[in-house]
Amino acid sequence: MVVYLWKYRICKHRFNMKRKLVVILLLGMTMMVQAQVGRMMYGDTSRIGIPHSKDPHVVNFKGRYLMYYSIPPFKNDPQSGWNIGIAESHDLINWTKVGEITPVAGAEYEKKGLCAPGALVRDGVVHLFYQTYGNREKDAICHATSEDGINFKRNPTNPIFHPTGDWNCGRAIDAEVCEFKGKYYLYFASRDKDFKVQLQGVAVAPKNSSFNREDWKQACDAPILYPELGWEKDCIEGASIVKKGKKLFMFYAGAYNNAPQQIGVAESKDGIHWKRVFTEPFVANGKPGEWNSSESGHPHIFHDLDGRTYLFYQGNNDNGKTWYITNEEVFWRKGKPYLKR
Repeated sequence: MVVYLWKYRICKHRFNMKRKLVVILLLGMTMMVQAQVGRMMYGDTSRIGIPHSKDPHVVNFKGRYLMYYSIPPFKNDPQSGWNIGIAESHDLINWTKVGEITPVAGAEYEKKGLCAPGALVRDGVVHLFYQTYGNREKDAICHATSEDGINFKRNPTNPIFHPTGDWNCGRAIDAEVCEFKGKYYLYFASRDKDFKVQLQGVAVAPKNSSFNREDWKQACDAPILYPELGWEKDCIEGASIVKKGKKLFMFYAGAYNNAPQQIGVAESKDGIHWKRVFTEPFVANGKPGEWNSSESGHPHIFHDLDGRTYLFYQGNNDNGKTWYITNEEVFWRKGKPYLKR
């Protein structure tokens, strides 16, 4: 009896040891997955039941971070369209959805959808710039304001901007607005006349602008950035701007979604003329099996109040069935951005 009890204890001990080893291995695998996907991984499941969040833009507003992003039409509802989700955070890692921006009654220009938000805070008010969706060459940039970051009032002059000139099709999407040298610069993406190549353009408004339609003037009758590098393929879009010293830096998406889309960087001294900082992607798509193997796209470079900068971007590994948003802190050395990986 003593012998059997002794053998039982040994077997139980070995079983517990194996179980502990399994737990340790599983924890290790979990840590590896977390390290792979980054410190943040956000996916809105409210519309189609699986994570689907795109086109992030973040502001620090009244003691919290607010992230605006695109969400798809409701599943099995042909009457719904792309809209804008709102999530909040206090640490840039953990996010909770707090609202949506959907078409308002009487706004015919956005009834098919609205998405791809860009935001700035001025005098305690969030100014949101967004695009209409589903109108092809007639899609344009719109503007709305909010005192709480959640509920927005439309600009009565909406849409506030669409481009002119032979170099584009008349469409404007992916709005980004920043102040530089006493003016506001509105960066947007358009396409060529054949609707094949995505290009980057810019308009300007005075510093005291209310961002109404009449304030915006196209800065040049030509694209300021267009695909030239092999990895950019047929698309430059999703420009996001940060001011560092006397220069502006543009983090942009090269190639269409899942082509794969990857992130590049350009710089400018005047906000209009741009040159690439790198010839290779600043953030490439992931390796096979990684969360962003299909793309790393549509960046937003967020400049926090403490001076630190974070790159938010979207990605997936299933050719667009799901879309997650993550971020990485961007560091600067000798006037150029880099990542600690």
